[in-house]
Amino acid sequence: MSNPRWLYRAGAATFTAAALAACSSGTDSADSTGTSETSGTASAAPSAPIVEPLVTTYDGGLYVLDGETLEVKQDIPLDGFLRINPAGDHGHLLITTSDGWRILDAAGGTLTDDTFPGAEAGHVTPHGENTVLFADGTGEITAFDPHALEAGGMPETRNWKTPEPHHGVAVILTDGTLVHSLGNPDTRVGAVALEGGEREIARNEECPGVHGETVAADEVVVIGCENGVLTYANGEFTKIASPTPYGRIGNTRGHEDSPVVLGDMKVDADAEMERPNQFSLIDTTTDQLKLVPLPEGVSYWFRSLGRGPQAEALILGTDGKLHVFDPVTGDLVTSIEVTGPWTEPDDWQQPAPAVFTREDAVYVSDPATKQIHLVDLAAGTVTESVTLEQTPNELSGAVGHDDH
Repeated sequence: MSNPRWLYRAGAATFTAAALAACSSGTDSADSTGTSETSGTASAAPSAPIVEPLVTTYDGGLYVLDGETLEVKQDIPLDGFLRINPAGDHGHLLITTSDGWRILDAAGGTLTDDTFPGAEAGHVTPHGENTVLFADGTGEITAFDPHALEAGGMPETRNWKTPEPHHGVAVILTDGTLVHSLGNPDTRVGAVALEGGEREIARNEECPGVHGETVAADEVVVIGCENGVLTYANGEFTKIASPTPYGRIGNTRGHEDSPVVLGDMKVDADAEMERPNQFSLIDTTTDQLKLVPLPEGVSYWFRSLGRGPQAEALILGTDGKLHVFDPVTGDLVTSIEVTGPWTEPDDWQQPAPAVFTREDAVYVSDPATKQIHLVDLAAGTVTESVTLEQTPNELSGAVGHDDH
């Protein structure tokens, strides 16, 4: 259930005190004054379910870790550049392959042969009782109930198709409304909302370069554009413009209890590689977009964004610090040292630090040291660390909702 919106109008001091008091690391094996170090090695198939499974890829496979202790529970060999996404329940992830999305039983430490087929498999969007897959090569949209994965095998699916294939995204809301992007292989222009996936409710084609989607409090959908964002709520789209002529928001992070969405922000349309030093906070109650600067000399990349348990806006900077911001005011609350300084790679597929959040747990990877860290926001420290045999790349985990 979403909290009343007045909670997010209380001001920075109230938010900061409440947020930092309420945060916890979710671990019992280390206190707030020190770090517990674990050495990561592969193990045989686990005899018991893996607790809060956390998954990181490496060149040649993936590790499944216990999300509380960071102990490596399973090492699964798999060739190719691996992309991983939460499947929408408490035990599974989806591995993007050349054939589609392959089901990883993370809690069981097993990579299944079951695959959702999809040409140029793209975005995976879990929301409530629906996880939606978008195949860029065909524009096909596939939806399934993630809770059905717990029974094993392939769940029943529902399918739609966009007018033209494109690098797109789709989400299904609790009332059955399907919201999906519009575009073709050359350009992306906006989004459409369909009642039950059939009858058009609304459309907006004022969102060039559509990329990414998240859901804020009260099921407000936020979609990134090259000049701001689109929001969808109550049967209508609203365009929230960037304060700059070019303002690309391609990666967003929502929180189910906050009307404010965290987004990245790139402002140089001609840059071959822009290293952004500011980010965006999009308030879906006021339709306002605020730009927030990072500390001097600090930038970030698309894997730097996260949300804390009290909806804190988290940015892992190139200075190696996890910067914690008040989502209402944009004020910097604290900065936590996690990794050493780093630089965004020229090739986005190469390893660099990444952030993954789940309830009150904040995980950060450090490819330079082959480590994964668990950060306690309340204590302002790293409370658990593991050193892996291989260099970690993508970082994700099982994230579910107890809807059934």
